[in-house]
Amino acid sequence: MKGIILAGGTGSRLFPLTLVAGKQLQPVYDKPMVYYPLTTLIENGIRQFCLISSPQDLPRFCQLLGDGRKWGISIEYREQPKPGGIAQSFLIAESFIGHDSVALILGDNIFYGGDGFRHAFGEFKSGATIFGYHVNDPERYGVVEFDSAGRAISIEEKPKSPKSNYAVPGLYLYDNAVLAIAKNLQPSARGELEITDVNLQFLQRGQLHVQQLGRGFAWLDAGTSSSLHEASAYVQTIEKRQGIKIGCPEEAAFRSGFLTVQELEALTANMPNCEYRDYLARTLREARRPFSENNFTR
Repeated sequence: MKGIILAGGTGSRLFPLTLVAGKQLQPVYDKPMVYYPLTTLIENGIRQFCLISSPQDLPRFCQLLGDGRKWGISIEYREQPKPGGIAQSFLIAESFIGHDSVALILGDNIFYGGDGFRHAFGEFKSGATIFGYHVNDPERYGVVEFDSAGRAISIEEKPKSPKSNYAVPGLYLYDNAVLAIAKNLQPSARGELEITDVNLQFLQRGQLHVQQLGRGFAWLDAGTSSSLHEASAYVQTIEKRQGIKIGCPEEAAFRSGFLTVQELEALTANMPNCEYRDYLARTLREARRPFSENNFTR
């Protein structure tokens, strides 16, 4: 499975912050926002990435992330000249996807906790898998309705009268049929290719699986000034309380087996003296402990 990070959009809801840098380059506590979705996919075994962004922000992402080799992954870049909907990602990245399945994640979505994603990635074989997350304000999102057996029976984009409180977060798993579906989509009233229309196609085919995310899971959308601040506060609280980092691609690549101890050590040695480097140094010390002791560090 390959991974797409959609980091486009105008970032108008974050104005004037986005006069300095694009939305997904903004800091969420101690890391650039894009580190969080990147880490989510690395944690779930993705090694080949395509990042899609605007012409003005793409060079900054290239400078920040490079080709991904330092994390044992590969990153390609594609330009989205103007916002055309989430589903446009598949058309832009068609040559990158090739004949593979694909995971699409939005660059301003932050996930933490639980093992729902790990199971979904591990069990994915065909069709589509999306997620349902209980929210207080479902009218702001794509909303999924379930029957009494827990099966998805409808999906609506930002409905005025939501049929459930389950919103669809910005992470989607698809088999290669998504390319043909995306090519046949018609733009919505707002002139965009909607991801909800993609999901509806899989639903009508009987190939859509919706996995509900439990109470131990956190989904943060950092697309507004208020939610950006809330996301930073949440990450800071968890990191200070538990002594772990959220959205650390170096650690995720190491724990996924993409980096050896020696490679992580070299990567850490090239960082300036800072809390981020100290954390990775501590991760290395833990990795060198005997298994019986290290097994209980997380």
